[in-house]
Amino acid sequence: MNGYLKKIDAATRYASYIAAAGLASLMFLTVGDVILRGFKTAIVGTYEIVGFLGAIAIGFSFPRTSYERHHVSVDVATVKLSRRGKMAADIATRCICIVFFFILGWNLILLGMDYYHTGEVSPTLQVPFYPVSMGCGVCCFLECFVLIGDIINIVHGTFDSH
Repeated sequence: MNGYLKKIDAATRYASYIAAAGLASLMFLTVGDVILRGFKTAIVGTYEIVGFLGAIAIGFSFPRTSYERHHVSVDVATVKLSRRGKMAADIATRCICIVFFFILGWNLILLGMDYYHTGEVSPTLQVPFYPVSMGCGVCCFLECFVLIGDIINIVHGTFDSH
């Protein structure tokens, strides 16, 4: 059990480093482009690269955010429930999210495979789409493992929802 959670911790931490690098790169690229536009020039393909980096920053950050429970949680519906009722609601929502992220991850992987086979690239820089799509798909599957870890913690009584 503890080994499973350690592996999830390491994987989500690695994904968050990729997300942080994507976000920092996005920021530096945007600032650099704005500065260069002041000198009547621009960085070619900025719009495309910002799109790729934005997808990386968002897609690779949510498993860690969920792992550390830094996401927004609304407990209006469960505040009056008993401890057992809250556990059931927590498990039910995790199961729904697992199904959602599995379907999302599967479709992102299929989309990435389609991009790979068709050779789909961005119009200006000719950067392939498939690595970003597949990477975000893998992060969706990682999110499923995070949610499974949450369910395990809920069942064992070690889950802290706050």
